[in-house]
Amino acid sequence: MLENSTQRFTDRVTNYIKYRPDYPAQVMEYLRKEAELPVGASIADIGSGTGIFTKQILDAGYTVFAVEPNEPMRAAADNALSHYSNYISVDGSSSLTTLKDHAVDLIVCAQAFHWFNHAETKKEFQRILTANGEVALIWNKRIVDADDFSKAYDQLLQQNGTDYNEVNQQYLNPEDFTAFFHDGKYEQANFPNLQLFDEEGLIGRAGSSSYVPALDTPEGKAFLTKLKEIFAHYQQNGKVSFQYHTEVYLGKV
Repeated sequence: MLENSTQRFTDRVTNYIKYRPDYPAQVMEYLRKEAELPVGASIADIGSGTGIFTKQILDAGYTVFAVEPNEPMRAAADNALSHYSNYISVDGSSSLTTLKDHAVDLIVCAQAFHWFNHAETKKEFQRILTANGEVALIWNKRIVDADDFSKAYDQLLQQNGTDYNEVNQQYLNPEDFTAFFHDGKYEQANFPNLQLFDEEGLIGRAGSSSYVPALDTPEGKAFLTKLKEIFAHYQQNGKVSFQYHTEVYLGKV
């Protein structure tokens, strides 16, 4: 796990809120059905960040323990979601959630699990889940070769990002999922997702990523110059697209 992973997005909160993608509505419906969530179920959103997926769970009517160790990200979520009566903000981490034993029916980790210590996290998840509770690991995975723009953007990240390749190595392979889920058994589902950006939006989306140099630094300014060149070359009607596979891995631990 990369060092100081809980603090990587401290200076990216504003862009993260504005420009990171939501999750397809089918994800919540899939979890409701496949995890057999009862009415009034309690869900722990671990590594909840600024609350992007938290809001979707709240809107589905469930009680959410939003567990997030990064104070600026947690504060942003509190500011946006504290008016929900079923929202509970928690200063905790994947290995120390502070939740009670067997307190939640489902755990979700949206765009977060690759930062966790898997062994410590598994033990903590076993503690806080109900007897039949499950874990859903969710990612919006950008399709790096979806089109010529996507390929050019990915090449820019490889050449001018800070630790893009190292972050990519954090993502899990099938062996990791087999080791994490009980008896190596889990279900996988995939849903399409899409974002369209004008130039300002593309800059904001790039700036939300921890492996993009801060745009007010010399390295960031060089990155920005190349990003604008890529946008100008590949835009169609003033827009470019980020295409994603939204991946869901669901099982018991």
